[in-house]
Amino acid sequence: MIVSLACILIPGILYSVFMMLGEGRDGSKAVPLPLQTPSETVTHVKPVFSEPEYVGKSACVDCHQKEVEAWTGSHHDLAMQEVNQATVLGDFDQSEFEKDGEVTRFSKQGEVYYVTTVGPGGTAEKYRVAYVYGVFPLQQYLLELPGGRLQALSVSWDSRPQQEGGQRWFHLYPDQKIHHTEALHWSGMQQNWNFTCAECHSTNLDKNYDAQSDRYDTRWSELDVSCEACHGPASNHVEWAQQQDNSATELTSLNKGLTHVFNERQGVHWKSNAQTYNPQRSEPRRTETEIQTCAACHSRRAQLFEDDRKGQALMQSYLPSNLEPGLYHVDGQIDDEVYVYGSFLQSKMYAEGVTCSDCHNPHSLELKVSGNGVCLQCHNAEKFESVSHHFHQQDEPGSQCVDCHMPSKLFMQVDARRDHSFRIPRPDLSEQLGTPNACNQCHSDKSASWATDRINAWFPGPKPGHQQFAHALQAARLGAGDAEQQLVALLQRPDQPAIARATAAQSLGPYLSSQSLPELANALSDPDPLVRAGAVQAFDGLPAELRWQSLSPLLTDDIRVVRTLAASQLADISAQHISADQFSLLQSVVQEYEQAQKHNADTPASRVNLGNLYGSQSKWAAAQGEYQAAIKLDPGWIPAYINLADMHRIRGTDDEGKKILSDGIERNPDSAALYYSLGLLQIRLQDKDKALKSLAEAVQLSPENERYSYVYIVALMEMGQSAQARLVLQQSLKLNPNAANLRSLKNQLP
Repeated sequence: MIVSLACILIPGILYSVFMMLGEGRDGSKAVPLPLQTPSETVTHVKPVFSEPEYVGKSACVDCHQKEVEAWTGSHHDLAMQEVNQATVLGDFDQSEFEKDGEVTRFSKQGEVYYVTTVGPGGTAEKYRVAYVYGVFPLQQYLLELPGGRLQALSVSWDSRPQQEGGQRWFHLYPDQKIHHTEALHWSGMQQNWNFTCAECHSTNLDKNYDAQSDRYDTRWSELDVSCEACHGPASNHVEWAQQQDNSATELTSLNKGLTHVFNERQGVHWKSNAQTYNPQRSEPRRTETEIQTCAACHSRRAQLFEDDRKGQALMQSYLPSNLEPGLYHVDGQIDDEVYVYGSFLQSKMYAEGVTCSDCHNPHSLELKVSGNGVCLQCHNAEKFESVSHHFHQQDEPGSQCVDCHMPSKLFMQVDARRDHSFRIPRPDLSEQLGTPNACNQCHSDKSASWATDRINAWFPGPKPGHQQFAHALQAARLGAGDAEQQLVALLQRPDQPAIARATAAQSLGPYLSSQSLPELANALSDPDPLVRAGAVQAFDGLPAELRWQSLSPLLTDDIRVVRTLAASQLADISAQHISADQFSLLQSVVQEYEQAQKHNADTPASRVNLGNLYGSQSKWAAAQGEYQAAIKLDPGWIPAYINLADMHRIRGTDDEGKKILSDGIERNPDSAALYYSLGLLQIRLQDKDKALKSLAEAVQLSPENERYSYVYIVALMEMGQSAQARLVLQQSLKLNPNAANLRSLKNQLP
């Protein structure tokens, strides 16, 4: 049976962009909030504490001198600082840096530091440095722009010693020529401090973005990452400490007034298994308050709600990213900067109960023991710190545990970050899947096959390691014929990391059938909220009755991000199809979802999400306003054009949609997605000659995209251009040899 365009073009394209992940900069002129000063004496005991408030580091010093001393001078302490001679590390003595014909000049007048560089208008302007940002191995500088914005300059100072290549100005994106109108320009949205950086570089942040005026009034209580950034607002703890009788039962039962209690390691020790020499925790870790507190900043995630640090679980405010292309390789190794948490969740160490402070001093942020010593706190030195284990000369490269089990990758040009998934080197996967491996990272002159042979010689019948999901995720990314079966098999393995199973659940969306749908439905009740969240997102596009039946129980999920994700999938359900009580519940959770998007209304992703929400409710004017607001915030945000055009498709006004896509292409001529969407629209308008040109352009710009190729080939077949269709198919199969859709076309061509 010949596949017809009618089968694949009617639904249109609707992008869901619930998350905007990644580190960008979004700023405003920050004004410190006044600190709350605790009363000097409290002579009575309250049975219940009041709502906790932030009191500032000064309230902690007297009782916690050792911790404050360790914190002082740490990267948390120096995360962001006022500008003065002591804090500015860069050379501002009339120095210059040139890139792509543009010169950036650095100067100072007394204690005021200036940068002269090309600004948002395309001409060189002189800007005052508002704050220094970070300290090592690089330091950035925040410049003020109108609207309360603080922007991170892309020309940064390499603060490493000169003998290590430091003490110089450098550009974070040396291989990219960035126009002043682009979001990646230092003055653009992606370098905006207020949205992307501020939450994790200061304490008690209030972003205070006003969508109507497009202005920030960002405030904080402390400029850096201080005590309460991790321990939560401490007013009740200070009150407890000042009680004359602080042993009162009602107070101790309230955790001494603390919002976070980091007691996972209390009374716990590690012992070595007599047979395997592997370490074992003396008792299971039953909570992960510490890990989730660290993950609020040390993760690649979307922040959907304000996080006031009052002890709530991570996913009450944040949605961590899964093992997505561009962020992670298919085996889970880091590809982009993902900030540790998503890697650590994959590790056997996490599964066995290790916490962050088993290895790191949480106040100084340094390793608790240097070198291999940090691993040998738990692992048997006789077995693991020996040539018979690592097969390298002692104290030479390859003899350190991290060399093989925590390979590093360079980010921001000078900042090496280690992978925290603690995996066994798998050069055999490099051969099969093209993933990196620790062996060839050092032995770059050798092949992955050579490394595989060495591993097999040293460890006959080597174990695959804890992470056993690479082939399933590869199948999903390639659109392989057995992708559905492999994803279901991974989803059914509770021994595999939850983040991998969540990725499998989310990836099942395009492959759902009567066989896999029950397994996806089972994942909606998984004990891990990350898996539930992944499963919810796979229901996008399914019939309303099926979505309601499967997802409505999650409207009462105790994790806010999970229930709001469910609400976003059910927002189009009308009152006529469910009971009054059910509709009331749905509307209340939809409002939570709407609140999450409005919290991030300074990003085009959230404005598109709001547009999608209002469109699902047939609030067309509101939807159009949000899509247009997204384009205004970032003319390069492609989903805004596509979803706005799709709204016109739904309303039967494709001519308007055509104008929108054409405008998007004019602004973004290298966008394959825009050409593809325009090609679909032109087919609906029966302008097939122009449609072929648009689809051809999409394939040329993104030849690896199997969907674009498939639709273009089918269009060529229907237009009687079999020879060209066969040529495109051959080229596409070279790039996507496992793509089931493409292979299905081979026998249909004459």
